[in-house]
Amino acid sequence: MVLHLSTFHLEGGAGVAAVRLHRALLKSGIESHLLTPFLSREEQNVTGIAHTKWQKRRIWGHFIAERLAFYPHEKDASVRFAFSPADAGIDISEHPLVRQAGIIHIHWINFGFLSLSSLQKLFKLGKPIVWTLHDMWTFTGGCHYSRGCDRFLTHCSYCPYLAKPDQYDISFSQFELKEALYAQPRLALISPSKWLDQMVKQAPLTAAKTSGSIPNCIDTLFFKPREQHLVRKTLGLPADKKLVLFTGANIQDIRKGFIYFQEALVLLQKQFPDIEAMIFGKAHKNNLRDFPVTVHYLGKITEPDGMVDAYNAADLIAVPSLEDNLPNTIMEAMACGTPAVGFETGGIPEMIDHKVNGYVAGSRSAISLTEGIRWILENNQNGEISARAREKVLVSYSEKIIADQYQQLYQSLLNG
Repeated sequence: MVLHLSTFHLEGGAGVAAVRLHRALLKSGIESHLLTPFLSREEQNVTGIAHTKWQKRRIWGHFIAERLAFYPHEKDASVRFAFSPADAGIDISEHPLVRQAGIIHIHWINFGFLSLSSLQKLFKLGKPIVWTLHDMWTFTGGCHYSRGCDRFLTHCSYCPYLAKPDQYDISFSQFELKEALYAQPRLALISPSKWLDQMVKQAPLTAAKTSGSIPNCIDTLFFKPREQHLVRKTLGLPADKKLVLFTGANIQDIRKGFIYFQEALVLLQKQFPDIEAMIFGKAHKNNLRDFPVTVHYLGKITEPDGMVDAYNAADLIAVPSLEDNLPNTIMEAMACGTPAVGFETGGIPEMIDHKVNGYVAGSRSAISLTEGIRWILENNQNGEISARAREKVLVSYSEKIIADQYQQLYQSLLNG
């Protein structure tokens, strides 16, 4: 039996990726379970740890303790959730599902779910561990994305996320603790993107461990093309406009590059007077005022069916992320036949084949992003780019293909 561990069930990119893999394995006949602090809703073989009011309060207490541990050190509020000290967490080593599992499969486990001490107790069980990395935290001294800092390639210290960085700051101590923790022999580190896997292989904390790249997966029977004019009518969107989509769990996250999206639309107005923006995700409406073009803000969409409608309503999606692993948004949009233009960062160039099924723009360049949007609008009038975008997802990220790759990995660990 494979047991997945994830802080989130159906929220956030990492939580969604974890549950999609769990479902894909079930469909392939693998006995798969997912253990999470809180259930988003009832689902086959997904178990929440907290059932009673007291248990839920206790888990929230771990989250608060985790944040309070970082608060005295944080540089400012903008980095509050970008660094995880992993001081507080739950000991799940005696949980019945953990005891039954043949393989422990870790995903994103911060925010008070598993601490470094929790991980140590799990590793001491001696079971094979697969850890799918959804960001850089596994091989840094605590940050989830390094924002250009490369100290994780030697030894973390003088951390730019901290108010008072120094040689022996908390990034240094977490780096030391992880070094001792990763002595566990049967640990495989899997990155959804080759970009992240390259860093795993370079970082001294993880370079000696078994590692590789297996993409996230998606249900291509659910995320699929729909009639655009019908979904626009359903969503109350104009039928005769060019709609460019921007989305993310938190639109205001600097890492998502929203400012470049705005600048690109300003540059496109003259050539495409009928261009308009579509946005869904967490956003402050005040930040959408004085937008260069008409904005259709759909709010936070939590139901997958609504997401499929939104992707199908758009002519393309813009993903100008400054740092990212393998964005679910690109995969979801392309599965629906909606081409993507994204910055040449992280795993984005692995998903978009430049000028084949989308456009890879130069990083941090609104002008290049503009060129990408223009290229798709001008060259996809017969739907060929959309068809190639959908085909890329079918051959690279469909559930059976990814489930088979993980099944082979599990078997090699059990035999090793």
